[in-house]
Amino acid sequence: MPRIWISLGSNIEREHNIRAALHDLQAEFGSLLVSKIYESEAVGFSGDAFYNLVVGVDTERSVDELVQLFRAIESAHGRTREGGGFASRTLDIDLLTYGDQIIDRDGLHLPRDEITCYAFVLLPLSELAGESRHPESGQSYRELWEQFDRTSQRLWSVPFDTGLPPVA
Repeated sequence: MPRIWISLGSNIEREHNIRAALHDLQAEFGSLLVSKIYESEAVGFSGDAFYNLVVGVDTERSVDELVQLFRAIESAHGRTREGGGFASRTLDIDLLTYGDQIIDRDGLHLPRDEITCYAFVLLPLSELAGESRHPESGQSYRELWEQFDRTSQRLWSVPFDTGLPPVA
């Protein structure tokens, strides 16, 4: 069963939307591996700061099923698609990886480029899956984080109760 890594972000009613997304993901998948929550400034546009995290689950669902599920969860929590990719949002859920597969079709590229481009994706991923290897580069996520230019994006962890039971 492939392990998938998912990024979550919100800069509108952040606490509510992150908790709601985690609740929905837990209802769909059961136990979740959940990173620390990080706050970061908006990237690519002027807007309120985001809360971001990474979640891991094991699933037999197809990539297409996952993408549809994540879009449905986003929509259920008020996500609109106006303003393109760089805009405020109630909820952003992205499939980062699907096991160790490399997929490039119909506008979908896995692993997602965001892994190596954004501190708010790479840092929590490196904490949860530090020894796992990026399917394209072969480098571990920890190695990628160690090489990342940390001065390019401000990021800080925030205390946050997810409301989820601890994973045993």
